[in-house]
Amino acid sequence: MKKLNFAVFLLIVLTAIGLSGCGQQNKTVLNVYNWGDYIDESVLKDFEEKYDIKVNYDTYATNEDMYVKIKSGGSDYDVIIPSDYMIEKMINENLLQKIDFNNIPNYELIDDQFKNLDYDPNNEYSVPYMWGTVGILYNKTMVDDPVDSWDILWNEKYSGQIFMLDSQRESIGVALQKLGYSLNTRDTNELAQAKQALIEQKPLVLAYVGDEVKDKMIGGEAALAVVWSGDAIYCKKENPDLEYVIPKEGSNFWFDAMAIPVTAKNKEAAEKFINYMCETEVAFKNTDYIGYSTPHIGAKEMLDEDLKNDRAAYPLPEDIANCEIYKDLGDFVSEFDKAWTEIMAQ
Repeated sequence: MKKLNFAVFLLIVLTAIGLSGCGQQNKTVLNVYNWGDYIDESVLKDFEEKYDIKVNYDTYATNEDMYVKIKSGGSDYDVIIPSDYMIEKMINENLLQKIDFNNIPNYELIDDQFKNLDYDPNNEYSVPYMWGTVGILYNKTMVDDPVDSWDILWNEKYSGQIFMLDSQRESIGVALQKLGYSLNTRDTNELAQAKQALIEQKPLVLAYVGDEVKDKMIGGEAALAVVWSGDAIYCKKENPDLEYVIPKEGSNFWFDAMAIPVTAKNKEAAEKFINYMCETEVAFKNTDYIGYSTPHIGAKEMLDEDLKNDRAAYPLPEDIANCEIYKDLGDFVSEFDKAWTEIMAQ
């Protein structure tokens, strides 16, 4: 074979590199912002391969962290996964754009009971991702009293054996419902009573915790903990001495849903991603990995019978009869902020 002239060879190599770089630069990029440890990451790779779209994936710890980043206008996330009250807040502040549901045919696979909810009553801005409750996880070998009420978290018998959530909405909500008030109160007197109840409880509390509560309860470090239902399901799998209940006074019945910020640079890819996440196999992979409850009809059917019948994961109507969905508190959130600061200062 005739040898290539070196200059010609160099030109071919540089051209190939240039074309390769162009291909990378022109590749569609999707920026996704989600809670930590809240997706089976293999589905991201599968999406990239299926649609030839590069996914940049970031995580946040709280709704408020995500909100501040979107509100500041300094981000270009295409898909976010806020909770119910935050979706309502962001709709009210024009921070979300309407989804073209013609591009989400898999939306029909979502159970109707998770549609037309208060935070997005006309199903215009969000597609349900996961749902659950807040309740009490307890160790059956360490607790010999009935666990059916928030009152047990104020029982001095369990002093130093109680974990509370390091989340103002959840922990203040526990105290409000213990007292018979709404999670969404805008009454300063009711909020003051809840604040005082948490201050009085504080000497009994081992710690206010976040995700670490799972390992701590599995390891038997405390008798009782306020947890999200998905964490309870995981903990019960790892330690059969643990059980979960939704207190009779009621609790938070929450939803996380996929949405598109107004600042999104690639709505078309965002809608492809949301529709993909509603594919039955993908929805199953996510709920199986995360442990939280799925609103997807087909994905739920694929779960083990034990899990489908677990009332921690899929409570009966009577279990959630007194539960409430969080609503956006508007300006009154500053009163919750102030109360929480005073509780934590004790």
